Amino acid sequence: MKTLKFKTNINCGGCVSKVTPFLDKQEGVESWEVDTSNPDKILTIESDGATEEDVKSVLQKVGFKAKPVD
Repeated sequence: MKTLKFKTNINCGGCVSKVTPFLDKQEGVESWEVDTSNPDKILTIESDGATEEDVKSVLQKVGFKAKPVD
């Protein structure tokens, strides 16, 4: 299991509910959460095979940006 962190523009509950079905069915994503109170809107993913590219492309489909955080 690997933890991936991203800066995103998922900034409210409505945005979170938009990405939920996509992240929930993304293969290799065990669990995830967005800290909307953080200025960088940090998305934390517990990955069991999903890559940073997978996550970025899933979010792009729904119109959001994700930038990996080191």
